[in-house]
Amino acid sequence: MNVAMMLIGLVTASAHDLILSKAQHYFADNEGVKIHYVVVGDGPLVVMIHGFPDFWYSWRNQMAGLSDKFRVAAVDLRGYNLSGKPQGVENYTMSRLVSDILTVIQHLGEERAIVVGHDWGGAIAWAIAMTQPNILEKLIICNLPHLKGLQRELTRNPEQQKHSQYARDFQQPNAHLKLTAEILAEWVTNPDTKKLYIEAFEKSDLEAMLNYYKANYPKPPYVENDSPVVKVKCPVLMFHGLEDSALLPGALNDTWKWIDNELTLMTIPDAGHFVQHDASERVTQVIRRWLLE
Repeated sequence: MNVAMMLIGLVTASAHDLILSKAQHYFADNEGVKIHYVVVGDGPLVVMIHGFPDFWYSWRNQMAGLSDKFRVAAVDLRGYNLSGKPQGVENYTMSRLVSDILTVIQHLGEERAIVVGHDWGGAIAWAIAMTQPNILEKLIICNLPHLKGLQRELTRNPEQQKHSQYARDFQQPNAHLKLTAEILAEWVTNPDTKKLYIEAFEKSDLEAMLNYYKANYPKPPYVENDSPVVKVKCPVLMFHGLEDSALLPGALNDTWKWIDNELTLMTIPDAGHFVQHDASERVTQVIRRWLLE
């Protein structure tokens, strides 16, 4: 077994220790909003963006598995954990979220990066690819279909409409009052890890978390997006846990129509929405191989 495979095999056991002992913490400033991020390793820059409800620690296993070849930066999105928490839905529009990631890349002294995103982080990563194509070397998406696919399914597919009820609930006034840090961490199975998540969510702004949905998630009545297609120019790797109960796999259909480069799609039958957790070893292995080929 070579060193790379040994590292991947030990990733789950070693990730926490690696993060605690080697990770460096930084803050970038985007027009007065501080964006916290954590860096390990050295090499080409990989920026990882978490989704809801999560924080930078979501990527610990992938950070451990890539850090011997890459400089990996995992971001706390605005509103989460140690990042700034501006008030108002208008501060959570996609353009502002994209700007945060560009600020982190610039803060690291780079002009280009590989970007990895899950859930809302995936939506931000897609948006970067379409609006700032010169920034991206490669794009990796975990359980977030291209937004044209999601909009199509919301318009045509009653099952996706039903499974998106949570998003409509989150868009209601004062929906955050029904949430707690403990509720948001229910999906985390490991007790020690769950404690870290609860601590991070207690530092977060629950209303800000839901502002992502209020500012960016489609609202009924759903209408298919007929805006001109801006094709993604860089190579794309997508993972989709097929047990995802929020984002159904039908939205993956036709993704290739919106990409002007190679698309690699990996579906994982026994993984759910948090595919980078549920199949962490496999996801890390495939990302590493894909980036190094």
